Amino acid sequence: MRKSRILFHRFLKWRYRHISNQQFVSIASAIIGFLAGAGAVVLKNVTHFIQELLEGKIIGEFHRAFYFVFPIIGLLLVVLFIKYIVKKKVGHGIPSTLFALSQQRGIMPRHQMWASLIAAPITVGFGGSVGLEGPTVATGAALGSNFARLSHLNQTTRMLMIGAASAGAMSAIFKAPIAGIVFAVEILSLDLTLASMIPLILASTTAILTTYFFMGDDVLLHFQLQDKFILKDVIFYIFLGVVSSVVSIYFSKMYFGLSGYFEKIGDSYKRLVLGGILIGVIVYLVPPLYGEGYEVINSLLKNGYAEVLKNNIFNITINHVLLIALFLVALVIFKVIAMTLTFGAGGIGGVFAPTLFTGSIAGYVFALLINYSDVFQHKLSTGNFALVGMAGLMAGVLQAPLMAIFLIAEITGGYELFVPLMIVASISFIITKKYIPHNIYAEELAKKGQLLTHDKDLTVLTLMRLESVVEKNFIKLGPSMTLRNILYQGVAKSTRNFFPVIDKDDKLIGIILLDDIREAMFNQKLYDTTTAKDYMSHPPDNIVYETDSMRDVMAKFQKSGAWNLPVIRKGKYYGFVSKSKMLTAYRRQLINFTQ
Repeated sequence: MRKSRILFHRFLKWRYRHISNQQFVSIASAIIGFLAGAGAVVLKNVTHFIQELLEGKIIGEFHRAFYFVFPIIGLLLVVLFIKYIVKKKVGHGIPSTLFALSQQRGIMPRHQMWASLIAAPITVGFGGSVGLEGPTVATGAALGSNFARLSHLNQTTRMLMIGAASAGAMSAIFKAPIAGIVFAVEILSLDLTLASMIPLILASTTAILTTYFFMGDDVLLHFQLQDKFILKDVIFYIFLGVVSSVVSIYFSKMYFGLSGYFEKIGDSYKRLVLGGILIGVIVYLVPPLYGEGYEVINSLLKNGYAEVLKNNIFNITINHVLLIALFLVALVIFKVIAMTLTFGAGGIGGVFAPTLFTGSIAGYVFALLINYSDVFQHKLSTGNFALVGMAGLMAGVLQAPLMAIFLIAEITGGYELFVPLMIVASISFIITKKYIPHNIYAEELAKKGQLLTHDKDLTVLTLMRLESVVEKNFIKLGPSMTLRNILYQGVAKSTRNFFPVIDKDDKLIGIILLDDIREAMFNQKLYDTTTAKDYMSHPPDNIVYETDSMRDVMAKFQKSGAWNLPVIRKGKYYGFVSKSKMLTAYRRQLINFTQ
């Protein structure tokens, strides 16, 4: 072990001498792209193996009651795996990546490199109604982060490596390299500059080549464009954009509501029992909700709803169009519920696949009802509308309209649907954004003021840490101290021009400015007759260490007009933040970020 470390340090020294930082970043991006692609291959193959074994053989050959049993078993295995083997929290894919970027200086825990590779396939393979894209991105991002740490790369480059790994992961999953790059820019708020573009391209290309090498030409979504876009369809695509926004709002609201309910349940086993039983019942009653749901999407895109209706317990036949539409709408409604229950019960997965699932069905049902109606006398392509519906949900739920457009365009192998994609994605995004300010990935971070955005000022503030600007070298005064003691024990020994007044419980009750005692300090009659209480004043505002973000701190400085504000931690005095030091730290962070 020691010998390997010595060899590695020798390699680093050789690298510093012979390879420039820019060249090494390019090489590292290609390596990270390969690792992200390999991670995607492993996740997909293991999941499909489990799902084929359980759903294809056991359920198909024995009894459909296993639809109820398997999700509960899978969730139990995941909870036990995390509790007794990982022994650390396993984040939900993309949100954990965003948290690492904004709050952990691009450092992701090592267990994230392998934990999702085991937990996610068990969750999905056993019937959990979630996707694999989020865990794939988190795995790739963790590999990129730790590779950058191992190579002693700085924070800015480390964050770039996470973005490159994420782009590679998305590129590998869908075999859509451009969409992978747009994902890193739009979801992770990575700046697309000349410096970042080459690493993103290299990682995305390497990742997709890796999947081609191991999996051949097989793609996740099977579709061949047969019906061209015609001008008469524009009005219907506009309506589809509105429908997509309504479904997106439902999707987000239901997810936030159910997730909040499960968060209130402290015991992980109670969450497991409640969520596991409910998801088991839903999957038993509606088998198309088992797993990711790409089989349903591919069936709608290729053969229509006939495959989806096979073996349904409601005995719906292909001749009852309205009943079919109602069944498909139920799939949309309960997919979101099943997904959230899977998360609430302790499963590991992502929301990307459920988003595509609900979007494809929403678009398909819309076209199906228009075709069934005698009002419009116009036939729509159900396959095209299912595809564009996926883009509409991505634009609304994920609030990533550009990625939605490019992903579907790459899946279809051309740009025939580019105009309807732009129409539906933009309308869905605009309407949803009005009611849901942040996407599912970013909502929690946004509430805490910890979300990175393309606004450089806000991003720099988010990357700053309050602890780095807190000053503690102030002499504390007691409220009953006389003016004499203030002068001899405080003013004479301090280089500061103000002093915190602290009670016996170390709580801040006021501050004394040097200007407040300037006249009195030359009047010796007041030395023993006046105390700190006579001179102290209340600060214009307080900074709460546990809850105030750097954005909040800057806002408090602007609102109060103060140059120094006290920091309260756990209800007690902790120190002061000065505006001058904060602006200096801001300038330093801005330079590091832009470099």
